[in-house]
This record gives sequence, structure tokens and C-alpha cells, in this order.
Amino acid sequence: MPAPIVVVKDVGGLVRDYQDRTELYRSQNREVRLHECRSACTLALSLPNVCVYPTSQLKFHQAYNQNTKEVDLGVTNELWTSYPQAVRARLGFLTRNYKVIRGSELIAMGFRNCNAPAPQPNIMIAKARRQEAPAATGDFIKGVQTAVASLFPGQSAATQPPQQFAARTPEPARPAAPAALPVAAPLQATVEAPLPPPRPPLIGVVVAPQPPAPPLPAGTPAYLRPIPGSTPILEARFIPLRTALRKLASALR
Repeated sequence: MPAPIVVVKDVGGLVRDYQDRTELYRSQNREVRLHECRSACTLALSLPNVCVYPTSQLKFHQAYNQNTKEVDLGVTNELWTSYPQAVRARLGFLTRNYKVIRGSELIAMGFRNCNAPAPQPNIMIAKARRQEAPAATGDFIKGVQTAVASLFPGQSAATQPPQQFAARTPEPARPAAPAALPVAAPLQATVEAPLPPPRPPLIGVVVAPQPPAPPLPAGTPAYLRPIPGSTPILEARFIPLRTALRKLASALR
């Protein structure tokens, strides 16, 4: 079992946060022990594994918007419906002011006292009984003769040939032997894959001569002039357009 949650003094907060926390405790079947619990903390009373002390104090009030400080009737209804029927009968209704219920009152309503040991879960254990053989062989034979006579009403038990029956004690069923699981091959830490063969050198390939680059237009800025020895990417016919766009962008700033 997970460790219990001990609430010493919880002044509450957002109802949505406490709803998520309560559902988490519910899914974990976690025990929640309440000392002083206010506002949204009282959602813990809906848990099946909650307990209180005789000196505990639980304080209830309406939920309100944390920004406008106005009562939120929808969230208040969610709080109200989460409480057990005995708690709702004791409170009557919720107001902006606190309504206090002590732990001794909750214990009288049926909530578990945290000082008492937690009840142990009931576990059902199935017990198989061995069938006993008939006490006498004659009773068994008489039962078989009666069954045969009911199937063949034209024949009486006196005209039927005598048969010998022996009482046999049924043997208990033996559990089947578990099937042997196949042994998996051990995994290798690393796998070496062959590298592809090296690319053969280009033999007899004639590289076509590149035409000389056209001269740059007059007034080409320095940032568009290629570095000596580099291959130009932007064709020369696009350089005037690029220059005009850069000037236009500078003028619009």
C-alpha cells in the first residue's frame, strides 16, 4: 500500500486542483488522514479510504471566483454533490462563512477513526474437496440398474444379464506441466556492417570548359562582387534587380 497522506492544516485553494488531486488518491487507493481541512480540501471526504481524528476540524463554505470574489454556483454545486449524504444533512446548505464539523461528529456519522486500525481486506480462498467413493458397492450397482431400467422400460432388471461393477476411487487431477519456453539467442552488443566499395576514379572524363563570366555592370556594389577564385551563383543579369531592391528597402526604412 502507498504511504498515507496526512493533512495537518490545509486552507484550501482552487477546486479544480483539488479535484485532480482527489482523483489521483482515489486511483492509488491511498489513505488520507485529516486533521484541519478547509474549503476545497473537504473534497477528500468523497474518498473511500479517508479517516479523521476525534479532534479534527473540517470547515465548509461556498466556492467563489478568486478574481471577482463572487460566488461561483456551478463549482459550489460540484463541491456539494461530492459530500456524502450524512455530511450534506448535517450542513443543510453552504454559505460564504465557514460551517465547522468536528471529527467526533464525522466519526459518529460513520467515518473511520484514524486512531483505530485500518480494516484488513477480505480475501476469499477456494478450497477443493476430494470426492469420496460410495460407502457400499451394492448401492452403486443398484443406481446403475435403475438408470438402465429407465432407458429400456420393456426389460426388467431380472431379465438383464448380471454384470459385475467395481467401485473405483476417482484420481485427483494432476496439473499440466508448464511448456518449456524457447531460449532466445543472446543479443550482440555491436554489429559490424561491411562498408561500400570505394568509388572508382573517373577515367577519360572530359570536363567541358566553362564560358567566361560576363563583366559586371557598372556601379555594382562591393557586396555583390565575387571573391577572386570563387564560382558565381547569381547571374549577372539579376544584379541590377538585386541592387534596386536593396535601395528600395533602404529608402522605406
